[in-house]
Amino acid sequence: MSYTALFVWSLVAVMGTASWRRSEAGFKAALRFAWGNFKLMLPMMALAFPAAGFISELIPDRMAEAWVGRQSGATGILLATVIGMVTPGGPFISFPLVLAFLKAGAGPAQMVALVSAWSLLGFHRLLVWELPMMGWRFVVLRICTALALPALSGLFAEALLLVLRV
Repeated sequence: MSYTALFVWSLVAVMGTASWRRSEAGFKAALRFAWGNFKLMLPMMALAFPAAGFISELIPDRMAEAWVGRQSGATGILLATVIGMVTPGGPFISFPLVLAFLKAGAGPAQMVALVSAWSLLGFHRLLVWELPMMGWRFVVLRICTALALPALSGLFAEALLLVLRV
């Protein structure tokens, strides 16, 4: 078991104990909520992880290394930002894609940019949710303020990797 898993399970145990001591009814409601979410997520996870394996075999190693590998630098970070912006769907699509890219030789800094762009600038969310609900003025303001962030995140990650020599 990883240290992260151990930490998370310990946190769940502490929070569960605190919830149970506070209110048994609240504790039972929390368990029902958790079970409902588990039942919702399990089928998606059961599909996402094999999909990540299949995707990783479909991405040619040389292509991933050349376009978004460690040596691709700022160009790879910008390309990863664009890929992140146009990657559709939720985390069950995007994270297996990032895992596949990493397995195929993509650089960690480039994948930081991809995930940041997916979460901040996802084109599909902009069209389906933001634009209809918030309008053009808000969308333009938000995009203009967030546009540079994924690339900056990737550049910062690249600098951090050099400092840490990882």
